[in-house]
Amino acid sequence: MKAMLIKEFGDSTVFTQADVPKPELEKGHVLIHVEASSVNPVDYKIRRYGLPFAPDLPAVLHGDVAGVIEAVGEGVESFQPGDAVYGCAGGVKGQGGALADYMLADARLIAKKPESLDFAAAAALPLVVITAWEGLIEKADIQPGQRVLVHGGTGGVGHIALQLAKWRGAQVTATASTPEKLQIAKDFGADEGVNYREEGVTDYVERLTDGKGFDVVFDSTGGANLPSSFEAAKPNGTVVTPSSSHTYDLSIMHAKGLSLHVVFMLLPMLKDVGRERHGAILREVANLVDAGHLRPLMDTENFRFSQVAQAHNRLEQKKAVGKIVLLRD
Repeated sequence: MKAMLIKEFGDSTVFTQADVPKPELEKGHVLIHVEASSVNPVDYKIRRYGLPFAPDLPAVLHGDVAGVIEAVGEGVESFQPGDAVYGCAGGVKGQGGALADYMLADARLIAKKPESLDFAAAAALPLVVITAWEGLIEKADIQPGQRVLVHGGTGGVGHIALQLAKWRGAQVTATASTPEKLQIAKDFGADEGVNYREEGVTDYVERLTDGKGFDVVFDSTGGANLPSSFEAAKPNGTVVTPSSSHTYDLSIMHAKGLSLHVVFMLLPMLKDVGRERHGAILREVANLVDAGHLRPLMDTENFRFSQVAQAHNRLEQKKAVGKIVLLRD
């Protein structure tokens, strides 16, 4: 089969097209004829830096996949050949990625794709929707009427988070860097918007919460922005982030009695613990999508697998608005 390989870690020029053996079917797994994948920041970080959980070289990258099951392994009863599925099921240590004609996937990590979405749109969802679901639904357990702040409201995870928060009945505020992005966030369900380049935390907390702070802050950007989330949260509030690999002064957390939840979505793949929960989330999400409660924000530029270098460059250069999708050549 054809695949986009990397034989070393580095910039986007490391991708090469190659013929590689088709994966052999294993117990508890399915063989997916891949139709589409999408780019997440972790994909280019693995490619560039060779993170500790990067696959062994030469490697096929990308976790997000949408396609059609060609064969099912021993013990798999929930799928059959011909099923259209989606999931985040590889591209990390020990598991092949989606940038190939075929992908071997643990059946616990996938679900039947939403009927209302094509393969490209379905491939945009798995990693980001699981991240947002684990953070907001499982960890923060947001409730109707709560004030929820989503940093990065048009980002891959952020635009899903604001939709899930609205579905749960929360009052949602989204941050973005331009008026155009704020309008997109409102089109996806945000009740209020904050241009973080023009309005400071103290100002928008006063304007939108009468100075009380937000019940839940979902910080999809994390990193250096996390202290702003602590500042925006109300006393005894909750902060959730998928990105906390920094050093922080937690004094404000102590002073406000905050709870911090960190989401590391790849853990079930890396540790083989709780993989079935990812499949369950994706099944619930498919129902939400088909019921009209959730939809992916797609970037205006799409690519073929052979153009993966350009796709990675677009995301790394922060030119994308929404998810960048790739279709198999």
